[in-house]
Amino acid sequence: MERVPILKIGGVLLVSIQIDLQDQSVLALQEDLAEKISATGAHGVVIDISAVEIVDSFIGRMFATIASISRLFDADTVVVGMRPAVAITLVELGLTLGGVRTALDLERGMKILGQLGRGRDA
Repeated sequence: MERVPILKIGGVLLVSIQIDLQDQSVLALQEDLAEKISATGAHGVVIDISAVEIVDSFIGRMFATIASISRLFDADTVVVGMRPAVAITLVELGLTLGGVRTALDLERGMKILGQLGRGRDA
C-alpha cells in the first residue's frame, strides 16, 4: 500500500494526494495525519486534491473526518484544487464536507490558513 506523504511548511501540513485512494490508504492517511499534527503542533492542514479525478462516498466522508480530527488537535483544514467533476459528485452524493474549507488552489488555501492562524493568536 502506497502512503500519502505529509510535508510540513511552517505551521501547516501539506497533504498532496497524487495516488488513487483506496480505503486502506485513506485510513492510513487519517492515522498518519493525526500523528503528524500531534507531533508538530501544526495549526493548519492543506489537502491538495488537484490530481483526484473521481471520488466515492467513502473518500468524500474522509475529508470531513480529517477536518474533525484536525479540529480536535486545534488545526484548521482547507481542501484545495477540487476539480468540477469531483465537486459535482460530492453534491450528488449529498456530502456537505462540514467543517472543511475549500480554496481553488494551494496559494489561496495557505492564505486562508494564515488568516485563521492570525485570528487564533489574537
